[in-house]
Amino acid sequence: MKNRGKFFTIGFIIVLFLVINFFGTTVKFVTDFLWFKEIGYTETFFTKLKAQIILTIPIFIITLGLLYLFLRKLKKKYDLEVEVVDANRNKKINLWIKLISIIISLLFTFNIVSTMWFEILQFYNGESFHSFDPIFNNDISFYIFKLPLINTVIGYIINILFLLIAVTVFFYGYLSIKDSIKNVSSKFEEMRFNPHQLDLSSVLNKKFAEKIINQLSFIGVFVFIFLGIRILLKSYDLLYSQVGRVFGAGFTDINITLNIYRIVGIGCFVSAVTFFIGARKKNLKNALTVPAALIAISIIGTGLAGLVENFVVEPDQLSKETKYMEYSIKYTQNAYDLHDVRLIEFPANDNLTIENINNNQEVIANIRINDQEPLIQVYNQLQGIRPYYVFNDVDVDRYYIDGVYKQVFLSARELDQNRLNEQARTWVNQYLKYTHGYGITMSQVNEVTPQGQPEMLIKNIPPTTDTNIMIDRPEIYFGERASEYIIVNTDEKEFDYPSGSNNVETFYEGDAGIKLSLVNRILFSIRKGSYRVLISNNIDSESKILLNRNIIQRVQEIAPFIYYDPDAYIVINQEDGKLYWIIEGFTVSDRYPYSQPTDKLNQGWNVNYMRNSVKVVIDAYDGSTDFYIADETDPIIKTYNKIFTDLLKPMSEMPEGLKSHIRYSQIYFDVQSDMYRLYHIENPTVFFGREDYWDIANEKYMNNGEEPVGSSYVMFKLPDEENVEFLLTTQYTPQNKDNMISLLVARNDGDNYGELVLYEFPKTKTIPGPNMIETKIDQDTVISSQLTLWSQVGSTVLRGNTLVVPIEDSLLYVEPIYLKSDTESNFPEMKMVVVSFGDKIVMEPTLDIAIERIFGISTQPEKPVPPQENEYDNTNINELINQANIAFNRANEASQKGDWTSYGENLKKLESILEQLNLLTNGININTENDIIEESNDAQ
Repeated sequence: MKNRGKFFTIGFIIVLFLVINFFGTTVKFVTDFLWFKEIGYTETFFTKLKAQIILTIPIFIITLGLLYLFLRKLKKKYDLEVEVVDANRNKKINLWIKLISIIISLLFTFNIVSTMWFEILQFYNGESFHSFDPIFNNDISFYIFKLPLINTVIGYIINILFLLIAVTVFFYGYLSIKDSIKNVSSKFEEMRFNPHQLDLSSVLNKKFAEKIINQLSFIGVFVFIFLGIRILLKSYDLLYSQVGRVFGAGFTDINITLNIYRIVGIGCFVSAVTFFIGARKKNLKNALTVPAALIAISIIGTGLAGLVENFVVEPDQLSKETKYMEYSIKYTQNAYDLHDVRLIEFPANDNLTIENINNNQEVIANIRINDQEPLIQVYNQLQGIRPYYVFNDVDVDRYYIDGVYKQVFLSARELDQNRLNEQARTWVNQYLKYTHGYGITMSQVNEVTPQGQPEMLIKNIPPTTDTNIMIDRPEIYFGERASEYIIVNTDEKEFDYPSGSNNVETFYEGDAGIKLSLVNRILFSIRKGSYRVLISNNIDSESKILLNRNIIQRVQEIAPFIYYDPDAYIVINQEDGKLYWIIEGFTVSDRYPYSQPTDKLNQGWNVNYMRNSVKVVIDAYDGSTDFYIADETDPIIKTYNKIFTDLLKPMSEMPEGLKSHIRYSQIYFDVQSDMYRLYHIENPTVFFGREDYWDIANEKYMNNGEEPVGSSYVMFKLPDEENVEFLLTTQYTPQNKDNMISLLVARNDGDNYGELVLYEFPKTKTIPGPNMIETKIDQDTVISSQLTLWSQVGSTVLRGNTLVVPIEDSLLYVEPIYLKSDTESNFPEMKMVVVSFGDKIVMEPTLDIAIERIFGISTQPEKPVPPQENEYDNTNINELINQANIAFNRANEASQKGDWTSYGENLKKLESILEQLNLLTNGININTENDIIEESNDAQ
């Protein structure tokens, strides 16, 4: 009765545990299904489920049957050996065998199904790469789609075999000790009167080890067979090794290590036979002789490989490794799609004229004089409107604005519920009331106000604009900052946007959301751990819950096997006036032979194959999510398309209003450009010596000192092209040098999307890189003295990105200069533009003035000057010059006396006078400011 109660308690605990877990799993499953049904991806949802069900049942039944039969046979054999017959003992042991078999089978099945279902689907649906590795001549698809599953299965089988060994040892050990204790108890009286008759062998059972070895003879055979298979499969891992200059199998790997693997692998099959014979004869020495020899061979082989590498390969590494370096170059280029870069010899002359400038006004009009990092601060300060609105980041894109192709900055104004007043963070406000962001801000990349702030094209709430870009649906329910579920169509009106001292309210009109019937309210109340979902009087059967509103979380829930760029960008579809998010999706692998891994991905994956194969489009209002295949040549995305039949769409189905805003992924480009630093080299001799290894160019950015330039979206004309294009670029310099050697460009527009172009600069002359332009700025007495002066009067000078802009057959360098006041303004203002060409470098308040100083007066129509409160002629210009000189002299005198208050006041006065003069020079005299500087220097 006592034992029966113990087993009943154990059984009850197990059942209760299963019920609780099953209930939570059931609620999650049902709510997940409702969400997948709402967004239209039920096939994707059931693909995983069907695969797991198909795998779970047979794996569980087979595992349970084999394990139960094994344990029963083990017990039966033990009973025969010890000649023990005990009915009660047999019942208890049989019950334990059943429990152990069920528990182990369940754990094993859930573990294997949760990890293998996707590998199995890839195994059976894997698309061919039509490319073969150079050593074993297998299609690349074997390594990416088939080998992972084979390794997983072999690993699980070996683990199960070792588990059976452990169970056998435990079973025999437990029963032997228990039976020995019984024997001791029965002879207790005899031992007490005659201790010398105690037979210790009856307690310790000296034949225990022999019984174990004999019992493990069959298991040992399979252990050695599968260990042999595993070691032979390990040969394929040599394709990912790295020794010396080669990534992938090298001379030592192919000639030494590979043969060691083969010897040891075949030796394991021999060990299976010798171990079985020795175990059956209960001869431990014969059973373990060959396995011990294999261990010795492995150790000797490792040492031999090291000797060959050090004394045979290294003294003659170039000749020994040449063909393997060729493999590494070829397969790395293929893995990152770098095998088809178009090369352009670019002379980088210094013969640009004002006529060339006039003929390339589209390029000039799209040169960025703003940067994203300071701009996000300006957007949040000037266009945040309310504390709970936030701009997450600033995106770069291009639009046809009033018929003109322009590059612009834009950012979505999202609602961050964490920024609500603490007293306002009630459940109603967070989940029913404050539900969405509102509108965007857009500004030109090449225009600023006289105060140095971006010239807004779209601004305010509701959005206002003087352009042809109209936003008919500005509400943002799905975005980068949305973190919680919300409930719409309740009795509580939603806050739409602020209007003066009042708020405009609204009801959601979109299709997103799951209707909250009573059953659904119960389910989501449990899922979200909030009883208010169930009891709130504001919620009725027409109310809907919106889930996974964070767009990155949303796509990861739908397709977690794709790697996503965490930085989505907002797009205005000019066809329907709605806002959409576009997210870059990537297919990646770490199993591409002879390919160098990248460390540029944020998650630290050991990736050595990458494609930007997916563009995900999410409607910011109703959350509809569409996955488009951007690279139809990618075998991985083709495999996913076969597995998930309702997930992916061809790019031809993407609306034209969105397709025109597709960008070449910056993350993908950064990975490619990093790899291309070395793998542009195709000559193995040059590759071996790293003679033409490149660095990403450096620049001084913001106030951070020197750092590698980031890739930048810019607009210019490629050689032999008539129209300006939206391009993604980065600059290269020779290793540890600052002169620029090449410019890598990715095309974004139309049918040219995805083409990589390399501008090759002459090696016979010095082409300045961004850091050399920074040095020119520091060495120019006029510019550097002005920057130093600003830095000493309560302001911080920040340097923007140095843009390299090809025009005709020359290069123009442009860098914006920002001032960030330590007292008045807590965001940067663009105050000056540095332009460098040839041996000339100037710093002016606007790009137009800087270009005119270098190239002369433009013949293009002048831009209209906005009317000012005060009109000046040449007479009061001279008066302003005099005032500027006076202010400058007073500031200089104050600095010498240490009167920093007076120094700052006079410098601000000088800055105000210069701003007035800058406005005048646009229409009267473009050289006036130079006169100011010269006269000020003379006065000093």
